[in-house]
Amino acid sequence: MQKIVKRDLTKGNIAKNLLIVSIPTMFGFFAQTLYDFIDMIWIGKISAQAVAGVAIFSTIFWIADIFNEIIGISSVSLISQSYGAGQTDKAKEMIEQSIFFKMIVSAVMAIILIIILKPLSLFYTDDSTVIKHILDYGIIRSLFLPFMFSSFSVNTAMRCTGDARHPMIIMTFTALLNIILDPIFMFETIPGTSLPGLGWGIQGAAIATVFSTFIAFSVGLFLLLTGRSYVKISFLGLFSLNKENIKKLFIIGLPSGLEMFFRQGSQFLLLKFVSLYGTHALATFGIGMRLFNVVFLPLLGLSMGGSAVAGQNLGANQINRTHRTALWTAFLGSIITGIIAAVTVIFPEQIIRLFVNNNQVVEIGKNMIYIIAPSFIAIALSMGLNTVFSGSGYNFPYLMSGIASRWLFQIPFSALVVYVFNLPISYIWIGFLVSEFIELLVILIYYYQGRWKNTRV
Repeated sequence: MQKIVKRDLTKGNIAKNLLIVSIPTMFGFFAQTLYDFIDMIWIGKISAQAVAGVAIFSTIFWIADIFNEIIGISSVSLISQSYGAGQTDKAKEMIEQSIFFKMIVSAVMAIILIIILKPLSLFYTDDSTVIKHILDYGIIRSLFLPFMFSSFSVNTAMRCTGDARHPMIIMTFTALLNIILDPIFMFETIPGTSLPGLGWGIQGAAIATVFSTFIAFSVGLFLLLTGRSYVKISFLGLFSLNKENIKKLFIIGLPSGLEMFFRQGSQFLLLKFVSLYGTHALATFGIGMRLFNVVFLPLLGLSMGGSAVAGQNLGANQINRTHRTALWTAFLGSIITGIIAAVTVIFPEQIIRLFVNNNQVVEIGKNMIYIIAPSFIAIALSMGLNTVFSGSGYNFPYLMSGIASRWLFQIPFSALVVYVFNLPISYIWIGFLVSEFIELLVILIYYYQGRWKNTRV
């Protein structure tokens, strides 16, 4: 077996360490972004109603994703700080318990999602075709939720110990597998060829996704169990839960989970506001979420790398290195999002038509891109500075930024737009733009207050 060379993120050039950990992570998320992009293109070939159905399911899905966020954020600080402090056994224990706890919680959430899926779908639309797409796609995705969320924990565990290469390989391979399987599973004849497909429609898109997710989880878990990453876990350790550890996994990430509750809860209401403008607006919103992923997922990869570096340096009590890590993460993220924003503004119509060749959707989508593109920079800066919060375990700023930006501004503003002044949908997009800059302002305030410097888990 090839010798594993471990990297100490508490020493050496900060920017170099950040890039070494982040670039593989970003590449893996880029592959995921590419999949999300192409997946929506294939779904768009079914109909605008199919796109609307996936958009609605994605919004309902946040109910389960809150718990993934809570446990995931907690595990970042617990694993990275333990590893950075040289407590390998503790890091190993936290990896095992975060995977198993995530599996249990997500199984419960899968059942809840399946039960509430149809009633919540009716909240947004009475279009029977859209509802059928939601159920066909959503039930399959929900059934495999434990493998999806646990695969996140497996990859997080490797990144937090400095091993970003294996998660990159796993994410890239499974994203490419998903891209290949999508047209085979979805269409009677694979588009652009004369080759037969399985013709499963939107269910085929869901099956391709869950199959790829299961492969990602299985491969990642194998690497951890066999010691091919930086920490070797035990199989029996995956089936034991320590009360104190479970408490930490829940409490440390609770502010972040509440932030997601407020953020995605606002998204839940915002989608309702958008639905009042019709199915084409819903389809545009679904495309907008995929475009947002083009920005968000590479930033998430960079942020995860930054959080691992920040967590290890905080574990070694190196505050200045942690501060500089956050600034480098924000700077690099701004460059990435600046490039993406420029491309979307220059080619808005071409981008929208990749998904749905519908003139109404294109006009709504072009307007959306012009308005929200500047918010990409604010998102990059916020996520860069957030690395010190997730690395330290001081996640309260997540909560306050979500409340301020979404509930004190965006929801009231959007309600006025729709119910009081009856303004065009472009004002809804303005609400998205302003809310991101409000969130950045709140994050900046907490960052410079500096409580994260003295917080440990």
